[in-house]
Amino acid sequence: MKVLSRVALALLLVAPSIALAQAKPVIAVMYFDNNSIGKDRADYDGVGKGIADMLITDMASNSSVRVVERERIQALLTEQSLTKAGTIDPQTAIRLGKIVGAQYMITGGFMSDGKGTFVLTARAINVETSAISNPTRLTSKGDDVLALIAQLSTKLNSEMKLPALHVGEAPAATPSGQPSAEKPAEKAAEPAKVAEVKPEPKAEQKAPSKPAGQVAQAKSHRKMDMKTVMLLSKALEEEDAGNRSKAVELYRLVVDKFPDYAPAQQKIKKLSQS
Repeated sequence: MKVLSRVALALLLVAPSIALAQAKPVIAVMYFDNNSIGKDRADYDGVGKGIADMLITDMASNSSVRVVERERIQALLTEQSLTKAGTIDPQTAIRLGKIVGAQYMITGGFMSDGKGTFVLTARAINVETSAISNPTRLTSKGDDVLALIAQLSTKLNSEMKLPALHVGEAPAATPSGQPSAEKPAEKAAEPAKVAEVKPEPKAEQKAPSKPAGQVAQAKSHRKMDMKTVMLLSKALEEEDAGNRSKAVELYRLVVDKFPDYAPAQQKIKKLSQS
């Protein structure tokens, strides 16, 4: 009886934490559209995947939300035959959000004019209501894509009003895989995996001008230029295609150009060990 009492007490202590975690809104970031102009437009076709990956990493440091891993998004796009579909319209994003168990979908695009100007746009789509909110447009005259991603993440995390779900409230498709009774999803949602963010050294968390959860690579004084982002995007493509050795090779090139980018270092370690 004493053992059962201890187990019951432990469950009572853990239950509020579980309920609180489930109440956090789940966000999924779609790949960004290539809206670039000029003769080199096609060179940027794969960059939208790299931008989404960097944004997911940065937003995942916000403890008030849960972010679906990019690998889960990639698997869903492949499953739905949307890997080469180009622009994902809002209705398709909503449908995908219900499948993956997200309450909010982040979609957007980027534009490079080939002359040093880079524009990044994003918006949030409420999967339950279909409402589109928080349109954001950022422009950079320099070639520092990572800083622009960090700026976008900060705006989305601080300005985008994402109300936490009330405990017990059933969204369109919850991360636990239970679809709403009012609006059944086309497919039961799989558990929404939270993007992993490596804890930062305490010394990196002193700067008051940055959000508390900002990842270290976004704090670096070095710039990540578009060529490095293109390498990162190609590495992600090779990883998704199952070409691990080629992916590791490209991730190493990213680290050579930008040693402070921890996610690439983690990818190299993960792919080399598997």
